[in-house]
Amino acid sequence: MSIDPMAALPAMSDDEIAACAERVASLPEEHVDWVTQVLLECRRARNAVEAMNPVDAADTTVVAADLAQIVLDTAEWLRTLWEVGYMGANTLPVPARTHFPMIEVEDVLKSALFARIRHGKHPLPFPPPTRWGSPWHEVVESNEAQSVEAEIVDDDGRPAFAIVDGCNRWRVVRADDTKTFILQHAGKGPLYQLTLDPFMSSLQRLPPESRCRILVRERAGLRHFLLEWIDSSGKTEEVPLRAATREGAEAAAAAWIARHHPQHYGQVGFEHA
Repeated sequence: MSIDPMAALPAMSDDEIAACAERVASLPEEHVDWVTQVLLECRRARNAVEAMNPVDAADTTVVAADLAQIVLDTAEWLRTLWEVGYMGANTLPVPARTHFPMIEVEDVLKSALFARIRHGKHPLPFPPPTRWGSPWHEVVESNEAQSVEAEIVDDDGRPAFAIVDGCNRWRVVRADDTKTFILQHAGKGPLYQLTLDPFMSSLQRLPPESRCRILVRERAGLRHFLLEWIDSSGKTEEVPLRAATREGAEAAAAAWIARHHPQHYGQVGFEHA
């Protein structure tokens, strides 16, 4: 409870202040100066408060848009935690949730996924590789070579998997020679070339090894995009894409591949027919 006895009183409106100012002329001459000074001080204080807390339609719209975006970002974060699994506050991969996740303050403050979404980036369709225990999105999204500490682990005399910057979920797809290996993280996503070096090895994402066509169909004056997908049996499927532009069609095609054929995600390029 406030100890200010005036706190419960409503603030004077501008009209009430103006009415008080009009009554100054009827005051005795000995009171005019100090009453005028009090009114000026009240007006000065009101202007200062309004300057610190401007409220207009534009400001209200901006605030509402920001709050709406926070809600949308939070919804996407929770959906990803539930359906995909991802990185928790303890920076360890977690499985997809079977119950609604219990979110603590630490989860919000330390979640690399939530920070990524709030910066306008979408979640990957699967948990990303980790680098010394932290999510490593850059290696998935960049074509630049990354300097890493790496070693190859054999199984029955053959290279089976690699430990890259503390992550042991890298599988060896093939060995080109004793120092060059093609890797994939957890059986999903792009392929990478690991070049071993006694001082500092390098890991680089490989360009797509295959290409799919994105078709354009006109109907009733509207353009419709479809992905031409050829499965392992040679059967061709035309997948409708929810997109209005070529760039949007490529993003939608990549998302479809990630959901239905995650082992090919990042390994397929697109050409427009």
